Amino acid sequence: MPVRGEHVRQAVAHCVDALEDVPAARWHAPAGGLEWTCWETLEHLADDLLTYALRFGLAQPIAVPRVPLRISSDRPDGPANVIFGDHEAGPEGLLTVVEACGGLLATVVETTDATTLAPHVFGASDPEGFAAMGVVETLVHTHDITQGLNRVWEAPQDLSERVLARLFPDVLVIDTPWSTLLWATGRIETPDRPRRTNWRWHGAPLGHG
Repeated sequence: MPVRGEHVRQAVAHCVDALEDVPAARWHAPAGGLEWTCWETLEHLADDLLTYALRFGLAQPIAVPRVPLRISSDRPDGPANVIFGDHEAGPEGLLTVVEACGGLLATVVETTDATTLAPHVFGASDPEGFAAMGVVETLVHTHDITQGLNRVWEAPQDLSERVLARLFPDVLVIDTPWSTLLWATGRIETPDRPRRTNWRWHGAPLGHG
């Protein structure tokens, strides 16, 4: 079940659809079990999508540990990002930033040679791996935000299944792919599996590493 740019776009579209009508005042609530607010978590998501895409803008991505942009935080416990939303543009503006960054990642992974590797803290990965990372970040952080907003939201099972197969090949799907993805990323516990406190995905191309 390959993960492509179209799946990044689908995940981002589901995120925007879930959050586009949230009043501005509610974005200051904590996002699920995170130390960040809902606004900060969405900024972090945009930052992930953008920085994943930037890696493949280089002629030799694997030779550069990271694109050296300035990293900063709006407050001591906030996420460290290279981009931030314009508060004057409101939540709609920040969702536009997320959509743009997701679209950039989707385009880049579709136009980069499939064997190209780029560095990541969990190990070097290929365009498909970074597409899957973008989908996971989008789905899981949308979950975090909707938890903070007391909204019921569920990610598509097919997208969850795709990224589980690519990034968590050793995780057995129990119940549904979405609930399994939440467990795999340390969001929930189940009757059969305690909550994960240390987790990482398998970024290397399948069959390697």
